[in-house]
Amino acid sequence: MLRDAVSRLDPRMTGSLVAAASDVSLVVDGAGVIRDAAFTADGLSDEAGDRWLGRRWVDTVTVESRPKVLSLIEDAAPGAVSRWRQVNHPSAQGGADVPIRYAALRVPDDDRIIVIGRDLRALSALQQRLTESQQALERDYARLRSAETRYRVLFQLAGEPILIVDAGTRRVTEINPAAARLLGRAVKRIVGRDLVDLFEPEGARAVQALLVGLRLTGQAEDLTARLAQRRGEARVSATLFREEAGMNILVRLSALNPAPHPAAPRSGALEVIEAMPEGFVVTDRDRRIIGANAAFLDLAQLATEHQAKGESLERWLGREGTEIAALFTTLSEHGSVRHFATVVRGEFGAVDEVEVAAVSVPGGDRPCFGFTLRALPRRVAAVAPGGRELPRSVEHMTELVGRVSMKALVRETTDLIERLCIEAALRITHDNRASAAEMLGLSRQGFYAKMRRYGLGDLDGSEEAEDGAD
Repeated sequence: MLRDAVSRLDPRMTGSLVAAASDVSLVVDGAGVIRDAAFTADGLSDEAGDRWLGRRWVDTVTVESRPKVLSLIEDAAPGAVSRWRQVNHPSAQGGADVPIRYAALRVPDDDRIIVIGRDLRALSALQQRLTESQQALERDYARLRSAETRYRVLFQLAGEPILIVDAGTRRVTEINPAAARLLGRAVKRIVGRDLVDLFEPEGARAVQALLVGLRLTGQAEDLTARLAQRRGEARVSATLFREEAGMNILVRLSALNPAPHPAAPRSGALEVIEAMPEGFVVTDRDRRIIGANAAFLDLAQLATEHQAKGESLERWLGREGTEIAALFTTLSEHGSVRHFATVVRGEFGAVDEVEVAAVSVPGGDRPCFGFTLRALPRRVAAVAPGGRELPRSVEHMTELVGRVSMKALVRETTDLIERLCIEAALRITHDNRASAAEMLGLSRQGFYAKMRRYGLGDLDGSEEAEDGAD
């Protein structure tokens, strides 16, 4: 019905319909030159305008997008729309690249090609905002972790004996090595004990009174008390402070006759990039690989580093779409990226989920980007009754939202449902394929075709055997 209705439209109305149904529509001749263009998305005419007319289509896109344009022209055929491909155009206003998703259709009995495109700037901006939000959270977390690390280092390396005591229970929650040496006990034997138990009975009563006064007034005078196990006398100072929902006391001890102790030794470790278990790769500003370690070569299914050098990182890293463009844009603007989830596509078809951390090195004679790729643990597929593994989980399907197109997600979900229905029908009918096909409302040949598609069962000679049985 739709084709009949469209076939009755004159060429002028057909052109208007194509322009209105897409964000950008182009007419490209047999030489790949843009002869006409129409833009309906806001701002696209400012980015392109008349600059594209009369130019080769491949010359209006970025370097890494040129092979995709050539593939679109080559795949265009009469009566069939080519596969959608995402292409980036350089911005005329000096901003970020303009991502557009194109499909092409060749006009019958003519060398002209009609190209329709969908503007992906809104999706790219959304992914950019999500990435920036994630990076902002990571920076805040890094600052908090850095502050806690500084506190831990100062607490552990401080030469003054310090204890952290719970104000309600008087039990020691933390103690630094200097205090453990002064008390002559291991740290694990002090943590959890009542503070007053660390003093002789007379000193313990004085310390108990000090803690009571500190909780009531918030202030307490220093005192001198004798430590347990004949460890000598020490000056005791206490300060009340609030942490989260509770009150704690910081107790400082000063030995009246301190004994010198050796400084704690320092140690260091040398990390060798080539031996790292995580993938490591360095690219130039044009995203071409300068060097990579063995772990990255394993992920990309390459034999030598020479196979990767000079190639674009996008050949192996990232899903199709604006994901990698958002990664490089964030890296250029902020200088570093952490916990960026994506995939590595191996040379022979393997796909591994990875988490990317990256840094930009703008200085020097050769600015570059550095990436570490940590392979994420593989998901354990759910097992259906009868021992058959499900191809994917529903949770994994939902995680793909926003990373792949809805069309691809619906196709994958449909495949999952079809396979589950076929497995269930075979299980109910005890592998009677004729009955399973009838149960699902499929012809026997259609049922066999779907079994072949999903690799279910052994179909060698099965069709002839069942036809003979009938």
